[in-house]
Amino acid sequence: MSPLRRAGRLLAVLGAAGALALSTTPAQAADILPPGAIDMSDNVEHVANIPRPEALSGNINTDLAFQGDYAFMGNYNGFSIYDIKNPKKPKLVSAVLCPGSQMDVSVYGNLLFGSVDSSRNNDSCQSTAQSAAVKESWEGIRVFDISDKANPRYVKSIETNCGSHTHTLVPGKDRKNVYLYVSSYSPSASFPDCQPPHDLISIIKVPLRDPQNASVIATPNLFPDGGNPGETLPYPERTSATSGCHDITAYPEKDLAAGACMGEGILMDIRNPEAPRVVDVVRDDENFAFWHSATFNNRGDKVIFTDELGGGTAATCNETIGPKRGADAIFDISRRNEMTFKSYFKIARHQADTENCVAHNGSLIPVDGRDIMVQAWYQGGISIWDFTDSRNPHEIGYFERGPGADLFDGYWSAYYYNGYIYGSEFSRGLDILKVDDRRTRGAKNVKYDIFNVQTQPSYKERGGHGHDGGHGGHGGHGGHGGHGGH
Repeated sequence: MSPLRRAGRLLAVLGAAGALALSTTPAQAADILPPGAIDMSDNVEHVANIPRPEALSGNINTDLAFQGDYAFMGNYNGFSIYDIKNPKKPKLVSAVLCPGSQMDVSVYGNLLFGSVDSSRNNDSCQSTAQSAAVKESWEGIRVFDISDKANPRYVKSIETNCGSHTHTLVPGKDRKNVYLYVSSYSPSASFPDCQPPHDLISIIKVPLRDPQNASVIATPNLFPDGGNPGETLPYPERTSATSGCHDITAYPEKDLAAGACMGEGILMDIRNPEAPRVVDVVRDDENFAFWHSATFNNRGDKVIFTDELGGGTAATCNETIGPKRGADAIFDISRRNEMTFKSYFKIARHQADTENCVAHNGSLIPVDGRDIMVQAWYQGGISIWDFTDSRNPHEIGYFERGPGADLFDGYWSAYYYNGYIYGSEFSRGLDILKVDDRRTRGAKNVKYDIFNVQTQPSYKERGGHGHDGGHGGHGGHGGHGGHGGH
């Protein structure tokens, strides 16, 4: 039992603990919550929950973006907008029904961008699912005008090869355009618009004054050597072959981006956003199964890559899997933009074998002089952890719920925004938390006007608002019938 769990608060048990399906090596029973329970460390407060909108019921919530007093949440059935001016009393403003997974979102000005990585019979919000083997199928990016938050308006679609599993927004230095780096993967010879090999990203240029003219301007091949071939081994030892990227995180002020690309992690020079250039590559065939996402520290001299072992539908936070698989890997970045592995981080609170749990989406808590991150772990809950010492990362707080109905539930994203932590829960909606800890208190002095997590801003505790460089987007799940992790 971890010290944090011993110090934690078990708020409510809504149902008796039933018998758990156990693997050959069971999780530690003392660490497992019963169904319906909520547990948290003493430095975390559960401020509010707002349920998933009825209009989007029947499908899961995905990623989050923020602008001003609003939070934007994707859903496989569309997206929703929340008024978070008073985080203790969030309000649903609108819910847009426009099916197509994953609908990971980013925002910029009056525009919202959503990723669609499931084949549709057309690009409309009335479209239906259709096999990607049909040439007339559509998938890619949808663009909405959100100037009226209560009535978002569909503006434009841009089709991309292999769809858009996730996307990352990179503001143009001239402030006249924004770029979307569209990530997709897992090509198939039976998909007309997604033929192997697929080692590309699609770059969309969006003229801010005329978003109707947004278009794909480049499809750079990031892996001309074919990338990591992977290893076909039994789960959990298998490693993914590189066939595109799952997720890219940009740090425009540093002219850097990090790509989590299935079988490897890459560092890119994005001084010319229309022509990103790979400058370093790292692999971990021993412990990393699927390179999923990336996060820089504020100085830009570290990067964290996550491993989505099991695609977000497996129980990996148990004793069987251990502390190095389904984890975060911390790399230091040299002045020559070379990455060096330092350590792994994984939550030590074992979860039930009925709970999907693996490293997923998170963001920095903006504290000067320290590297602290909040992160979602699906049914492992939300973890707050410190990686200031790259070799000795450790958890300093957490929030989690007991097991859900099945092995497919939990938190997709957990992000810090203007004093609060926002968690996108598959079915339970939007959870809002507050952390009160001496190590994070300086973050209250940092305020952002806009926050798309996969385009990181720099921050200073004293000095007001986040920079424009921090306007970006993110994602992670679902896809063509053959696509794996979130």
